[in-house]
Amino acid sequence: MEELKPPKPKANLGRKRGEAQGTKKYSTAVKAKISAQRTIREQNKKITKAQTEFHNAKRKKENLLKVDDALKGKESTVLTEDAIENLAPNVQEHVEDNVIFRPNDGPQTTFLAASEREVFYGGARGGGKSYAMLIDPLRYCHKENHRCLLLRRSMPELRDMINHSQRLYGQAYPGAKWREQEKEWRFPSGARIEFGYAENLTDVLRYQGQSYTWIGIDELPQYPTPEIYNFLRSSLRSVDPEIPVYMRATGNPGNIGSIWVKDMFVDPAEPGKRFDVIIDTVAGQKKITRRFIPAKLQDNPYLMQTDDYLVMLSSLPEVQRKQFLEGDWSAFEDCAFPEFDVVKHISEPFEIPRNWHRFRTCDWGYSSAACCLWIAIDFDNNLWVYRELYTQRVTADVFARKVLEAEQGEYIRYGMLDSSTWARRGDVGPSIAETMIREGCKWRPSDRSPKSRVNGKLELHKRFSIDEKSGEPKLKIFNNCRNLLRTLPLLPTDKHNPEDVDTHAEDHAYDALRYGVMSRPLHPNSNANDQFMKQNRENNFKPADRIFGY
Repeated sequence: MEELKPPKPKANLGRKRGEAQGTKKYSTAVKAKISAQRTIREQNKKITKAQTEFHNAKRKKENLLKVDDALKGKESTVLTEDAIENLAPNVQEHVEDNVIFRPNDGPQTTFLAASEREVFYGGARGGGKSYAMLIDPLRYCHKENHRCLLLRRSMPELRDMINHSQRLYGQAYPGAKWREQEKEWRFPSGARIEFGYAENLTDVLRYQGQSYTWIGIDELPQYPTPEIYNFLRSSLRSVDPEIPVYMRATGNPGNIGSIWVKDMFVDPAEPGKRFDVIIDTVAGQKKITRRFIPAKLQDNPYLMQTDDYLVMLSSLPEVQRKQFLEGDWSAFEDCAFPEFDVVKHISEPFEIPRNWHRFRTCDWGYSSAACCLWIAIDFDNNLWVYRELYTQRVTADVFARKVLEAEQGEYIRYGMLDSSTWARRGDVGPSIAETMIREGCKWRPSDRSPKSRVNGKLELHKRFSIDEKSGEPKLKIFNNCRNLLRTLPLLPTDKHNPEDVDTHAEDHAYDALRYGVMSRPLHPNSNANDQFMKQNRENNFKPADRIFGY
C-alpha cells in the first residue's frame, strides 16, 4: 500500500493583498528586465491602437473618394437614393451612417439637385423651402474658392436662418467656424458662407464689387421690384472652372413682389421645366438657364404628421388660402387694379421737398387693422405715398399719439378719416374721431356719399393711368409702405359689384388711400389744374370747421 505523503508546497508566485512580502528577492538586473518588458508591452498596445485608427481613417478616406468618383461627371453633387444604391456596399454603409440631412422626396430634392444657373423654389408655406436654402450652398464647400451669400430682408429674419445653420454646418463640416462679427461661416477648405440682410437697394450696395459663386435670397417676393435681384446677379463670378455659379431664391405668393417674381420665373415655362432667357450684361447679351420648382405643404412630411398647420391654412380667406396652402400664383389675377405696375407705381424712398404739401389719410379699426398713410403733393399735382402706420388692437388715443409721433417735425396740411368714426359710442362719451382730436391729431371726415366707394375706385384708376405728356402715373408709392403694397395689387373685385372691391379682403390700406385721393380729385382739365396748383400753393387747405379740428 502506497504511503500517503503530505502535499508538496507550491512555489511562491506572488503575494496576496495584505500578506507580508516573501523572502524571495530579484537582482537589480532582473528588475530592470521586468520593467523593460512592461514598457515594451505598453508601447506595443499604443502602436496597435494607432495602427487601428490609421486604418480606419484610411478606409473612410477611400470610401469618400469612391463617393466622389461615383458622382464625378454628374451635374449635381447631391447624393440621391438611386446614387447610394449604385455604390459599393461598404460605401453605402458609410454614407448611411453619416447622413446629416436627408431632403424630402419631391420638390426639395429636385431643388437641391438642380443644375440651372437661376432657380426659384416657391409656392405654399411650410414646404421646406428655407431649410433647403440653407443646405444648397454646402454642395461645393470642400473647395477653397467657393464663396456664398445668403440674404434675408431684415435682421430678425436673418437671425433665424443663422440659428438653423449652427445646428447643421458644424456637423456637416467638422472644423467649420462661425464668425459672429462678420456673420460668416469659414470652412476647413477655405470656403465661406456669408449671411446678410438688405432692406432696399442702398443696403445691397455694400456687396458691390464682391464676387460670389452662390447667391441665395430667401423670401424673394418680399422685395417690391426686381432691382435688388438684378443687382446681385452681377456679383456671380467664379475663378475655379470646377465651381459653377448659382443664383437661388425661395418665396410665397401674396407678397409685395409676387407679380414680378411670377413674370420672371412662373409664367415662362411649365412648373419644373428648364427654360432659357436672354439678359443684358455689361459685356452684352447672355443666355442663362432658369427653372421654377413649385412647393406645397404636402411636400413636408414633418408638418403633415399633425393637421394643425393644415387646418390653420385652410381657414384663411379664399385668396390667401389659395396662395399659402395651394401655392397658387394666379390667385391675384382677378384683381381690382390690373394696371398697377411694380416698376411704374413703386418708388425708392427719397427726401420729400419741404415746399411740397403733405397730408395724411386713415381708415380706422381696432379688432381689424387701422391704417394711416402720409401723402405728398408735388408741383405737378402728383401724389406720393411716402409713409404708412399699420396697427391692430390699438386704442384711438394711443393711435393718435403714434400718428403725431411719426409726423413730428413735419407740417401736415390736413388729415382725412373714415367719417363713421364720428358716430357716438353709446349715450355718452366721445367718438373715435373726437378722442383723436383731443390728443391733438386733427381730421376731416371722408366722403361717405352713396357712390363714394365706386367714385374712389375710379379716381384711383385715373391716378394709376399713365399720363400721355409725362409718361408717368399721377400716383406713386414708396416701397417702405409694405402693407399697402402687399394688399393693393392682390385686392380682388366684388363678384356682385365689379365696380367695387371685395370688402371681405384686407382692404384697410386701400380704404385709407381711397379717402386720400378723393380729397384731391383730378381736375377734368389737367392744364387748368396744374396752373391752379402752381398759383395757389400757399392758399390751399385752409382750416374750415372747428368740429373737425380745422
